[in-house]
Amino acid sequence: MASSSSSPLAFSVRRCDPEIIRPVNPTPREVKQLSDIDDQEGLRFQLPIMMFYPNNPLMKGKDPVKVIREALGKALVYYHPFAGRLIEGENRKLMVDCTGEGVLFIEADADTTLENLGDAIQPMCPCFEELLYDVPGSGGILGSPLLFIQVTRLRCGGFIFALRFNHTMCDSLGLIQFLNTVVEMAKGLSIPSLLPIWQRELLKARNPPRITCVHHEFEEVTNTKGTLITMDENNLVHRSFFFGPKEIRALRNQLPSSLGACSTFEVLAACMWKCRTIALAVDPDEVVRISCVINMRGKPVFKLPSGYYGNAFMNPASISKAGMLCKNPLEYAVRLLKKAKAEISQEYMKSLADLMVIKGRPSFTKLGNYLVSDAQHAGFGEVDFGWGKPIYGGIARAISIKSFCMRFRNKKGEEGIVIPICLPPPVMERFEHEIKRMTNEAKPTRVITSML
Repeated sequence: MASSSSSPLAFSVRRCDPEIIRPVNPTPREVKQLSDIDDQEGLRFQLPIMMFYPNNPLMKGKDPVKVIREALGKALVYYHPFAGRLIEGENRKLMVDCTGEGVLFIEADADTTLENLGDAIQPMCPCFEELLYDVPGSGGILGSPLLFIQVTRLRCGGFIFALRFNHTMCDSLGLIQFLNTVVEMAKGLSIPSLLPIWQRELLKARNPPRITCVHHEFEEVTNTKGTLITMDENNLVHRSFFFGPKEIRALRNQLPSSLGACSTFEVLAACMWKCRTIALAVDPDEVVRISCVINMRGKPVFKLPSGYYGNAFMNPASISKAGMLCKNPLEYAVRLLKKAKAEISQEYMKSLADLMVIKGRPSFTKLGNYLVSDAQHAGFGEVDFGWGKPIYGGIARAISIKSFCMRFRNKKGEEGIVIPICLPPPVMERFEHEIKRMTNEAKPTRVITSML
């Protein structure tokens, strides 16, 4: 089990002044409502992405900054809501004012190479703040640019593509759909092969709204035992954990055949949840939960058209008493995850949208909760602006109680999954110990005596 903390690697970045990229052609001046899945409080933040591209001799004389800047303006003609600004209406309803103001863009150069970066190319990405500069006034949700892109050239001829997007506008798959259009424009296409579809009304609350399902992910929690800590953003360390074939095999060996088919994501999420709960030393009688993102795309029951790029996921929570989670074998946690996933339905989605309207668009539960998103198949590693695929592409860091699973190749050439996580320093040390213990020892499966 390999883990990496934020790299001490230092290099200088010379940035040009921020500029605004607007659609190259006129776009409709209109106001578009987001869906009631889009504008929940838990998505009102900006998510950072990074992609690291090596030098390609076949692209000699081509400037990635120029290519991407021009393609971006062309792609925004089709995705013109990204060039607008968010406004808020009655009952905190978010809408896009399609003003055509444009997105934020920075051209930069760094005095380093991909080889020098080495193992630091992973979450948390090296010199994160330099490669995705936080332009003053750009980080808000209302009235701020909805996309910010920084392209940084490297001495080796490679470059780093960094992006920050307002999560209420789209999810990872929706963002990749937009980036694929940028790619197509960069390669000479004039019309996207997949046209974007707005239709946010498809995930709108019913009239009248009614909550018909149990949503543990939005429950109000009381810290009855005093052991459910609130994550202090100023006192967290960030570390990434790599799960290669050996570690995944060790975890799967702990599961009985009677459990049936399990995805690698389910196994890893269950492992992270259990180890995190042990490390946090939660009172055995306290209830803890894990919320795993479930994608709605491609499932006939949700009837989302191809080209839809809004947020199209739910994050149902599995709950357990901390003592049961910690003392039972891994199978216990995996079963809870599979149970929550099986309960997802069209009615669950409608109930969730209705909950947002009835309860004023609340945030997800934070106390005792751990959110995990599977970004393995989002497509970050496939985005090719002409220089080939990135050697790493994915979400740049964990965020508070949120982790992301992403494909990764380590320095040994092993294909696996990297998962970043944020924890207080002493908790992180205990967490790393638990992860090593679980992935290094093939334990016999014990009988599960109780489910919460």
